[in-house]
Parts: sequence; structure tokens; C-alpha cells
Amino acid sequence: MKMHKLLLVLSILCLTHTTPDAQENQIKAVENNLTASIQFEGDATMNLADRMVFYKIKGLSIAVIQNYQILWAKGYGWADEDKKIPVTTQTLFQAASISKSLNAVGVLKLVQDKKLDLYTDINTYLNTWKFPYDSKSKEKKITMANLLSHTAGLTVHGFAGYEQGKKIPTVVEILDGKIPANSMGILSMYEPGLKYEYSGGGITVSQQIVMDITQEPYASYMDEKILKPLGMNASTYSQPPANSKAELLATGYKTDGKEITGKYHIYPEQAAAGLWTNPTDLSKYIIETQLAYKGKSAKVLNQSMTQTRLTPYVDKSAALGVFIDNSNGIKYFQHGGANEGFRSVYYGSLEGGNGVVVMVNSDNSGILQEVVNSVSKVYDFKGLSKTVVKKHLSIDAAILDSYLGEYALTPTFILTITKENGLLITQATGQQKIIIYPETQTRFFATVINATLEFVKDESGKVVSLILIQNGQKREAKKTK
Repeated sequence: MKMHKLLLVLSILCLTHTTPDAQENQIKAVENNLTASIQFEGDATMNLADRMVFYKIKGLSIAVIQNYQILWAKGYGWADEDKKIPVTTQTLFQAASISKSLNAVGVLKLVQDKKLDLYTDINTYLNTWKFPYDSKSKEKKITMANLLSHTAGLTVHGFAGYEQGKKIPTVVEILDGKIPANSMGILSMYEPGLKYEYSGGGITVSQQIVMDITQEPYASYMDEKILKPLGMNASTYSQPPANSKAELLATGYKTDGKEITGKYHIYPEQAAAGLWTNPTDLSKYIIETQLAYKGKSAKVLNQSMTQTRLTPYVDKSAALGVFIDNSNGIKYFQHGGANEGFRSVYYGSLEGGNGVVVMVNSDNSGILQEVVNSVSKVYDFKGLSKTVVKKHLSIDAAILDSYLGEYALTPTFILTITKENGLLITQATGQQKIIIYPETQTRFFATVINATLEFVKDESGKVVSLILIQNGQKREAKKTK
């Protein structure tokens, strides 16, 4: 029996007046219209169950929002495969960096209550610890607006978390980078306000500010002032979750499908990575944000503060705890998350009250955008799909053969180009094989990673090197064999 036949669909939550048959048809359409970031003309859409098997994903949870309502939420697969605990709509996942979005709501609540100013030196509010300004900051002061928008010029991109049973550092030890912290201390890289530079370290500074101002544990403040008013009653920033039933906590898995040691890591960096939640609860946050943005609700933040939160600061995309995507004038606020064994993403439209949340208990994030692409297609959520359709290009076999060989990015890091079934294959030292497809006679692209390869010829027509462009970075590799 194929593995996808064993996929469990355990729980469906429908909160609209759509007829059951129509709702079920829409759900099935979402499950059967997944598309990758790059599709070829004529390619068939993909099935959710098959893609979960392909990516070795144990469990997935989704919620779809339309017209400021949760249309439906659904769980698939296993929260814990070994214990045979299924994913339901109540299963809690680590939201990872999505934690930063709710943290910003918590911080701006203090601003709204006039206990904090967005544009004042952060050391004005830090009592337990002070930020160690040095010459790199060029005498410019860091503000809370800088911290929340990743424009403070600070170090430490993200955090690895701590295995259960290991000694957990205090927030101050994390900020200083002192044992048992497993990350470097939070310092300036360059002056604040210069540009966007993602920093989970900066968000952890904001966590300490919240605790210093409120004189409360961070999780307690967020629970009472933010999560409960938003109706996110299943969610918590507690690390580990103190009041949640163990069977509700999803187990994290690596890309190869193996269980994370201890089932999940502990993240004392709560503001940056510590939220446990599910798509249904996150949908409540998204809907409240959309309504508050329009001045139709104010459960936590009023319209003015919500609009401030959703306005990019310094950078064209990075706002306060969220990123603003603008696709031909259609705007979404969004954030993704990546903790050990967990990946997630959410989108909420600024107009119309549409959105989607997808969470998996896996280190493999590939399926997230594929599901979002499907939701975008089924519900006509314009601007959400990232699928690019390309044409098949036929290239003479002799030209393909001229590209075969080894290309050295460094003396020990080699890209080997081979050919299988008429297609070029690239394989980097110690990595898996990847098919590359022709976009022109000399330029090829991959579909499973964001990379293109351009083969370079000398005046005689001999291939002498290739240019690798990956994630916006360009590197040349000389042909050695």
C-alpha cells in the first residue's frame, strides 16, 4: 500500500455558512492543486498527500481565511508518528519566527498604553541589562522601532534552541552570549537605521524590555494582555508549555524524517522563537489585525497603532514584526518560521480579509508555499501564488555534452555536471543531485532550490566556466575537467 494511502485527515473545523458539500469540494481542490515555485507548461498539479511523502513530512495543519472569517481548518498526518498521535486542528506547533509578529503586538500595546516610546533609546527602558554601544553604532541610538523592523544593525540572525534536559540560559546570559547560551552575544554590526538586517538577537532585546517594563515573566504578559484578548486560548509562550496536554504538542522531525532528540527544543528566546500555536489561533490574530487596520475592531491595538505596525520602516518590506508583500498593488502582511523540526508561514491581506496559515512538524519547508499556491488558485487570492510557469526548451545533445565536467567553486567544493535521460544534473561536493533545466542555450535553472547556472565560453566556443547565482549571490566556478 502506498504511504499516502495511510495519510490521516483527522480534524476539520468549518466556521462559515458554506454548505458542507461545497466546503468539502473546496478542501479537496486545495489538496489537489499544489504547484511548485517553477512549473512547466502542461505540468499537472500535485496532491498534498503525495507531497507530504515526497518531503518526508509527518504532520501538516492549515487554516484558510476569507472575508474576515475562518473558512476551514484541517489537520493531516501525525503529530507524533511513534506514539500514533494524529494532527488535529488543536495540535500545537512551534511557530518559530512567527513569534516575532505577536511579540510586536505585545510591544506596541505598551506603546499604546504610553509605557514605551517607539523612537527612544532602548537603554532608557532596559534595567536588568544595558545594550553595550560601541564605535560601530557611530553614536546613533537604537530604538524599539529599529528592533522590531530589523534595522538596528545587530548581530545574531537566529537561535538553535536547547535540547530537553540541557541547562537553559537566562535571557541576560543569551544577550551577553555567556554559557550556557549557545549563541553569540548581541552586539552592533553597524549603525542603526542604515538598512535591514534580520536579527533574532534584536527581538530578544525587545523581550527583555517587555519584562523590565511590566515586571512580569514574558509568557505571563503575552498570555494575559495579547493572546487571551485575541482569543488565542490554545497558544502559549511558555517554554516548555506548562499547561498544555503533552498529546497536543507536535513532535519535530528532521528533513530525513527522523525525530528531533527530545521531540522538540526549548527556546528561552521566547519573543523571537518561543510561541506554541496552531493555524486556527493564528487566524484569529490575522483577522483581528485586518479588522483593526480598517478601524472595525480594537481587541488589543487600535487602528492607528495597527497601521503603524503594518508600515515598512527604513526597509521597503520590513514593518514592525511583519513583512509587507506587494504584488501588483495587492498587499499582504506575512511572516515565516523555522525552528528545529518545525516550519510555518502565514499571509493576511490588507484588503478583503483573506489569508492562509500552514504549519508542519518538519525541517523541510518546501511544501509550505506549494500549499499557499494552491489556496491562492482555489480561492482566487491574487498575489499569493509564487508559481512561475516556464516553457520547455530543447537543446541539441552536443551542446549539452559540452557542459559536462567538473567546475571548482573552491579547490575542495566542486560542481559536477552530468547528463541523465537527456537532462543535465548538477551535484555539489557532498550534496544530492539536482536536475537543471534550460532557460536559454547557456543558462539553466533548478526547481528545488533558488539557483541558476550560466555556462561561459571563450572566443573559440570552448566552455571554460560557469556562473552560479543562488539566493542573489553570484559566484564563478572554473572548469577543471
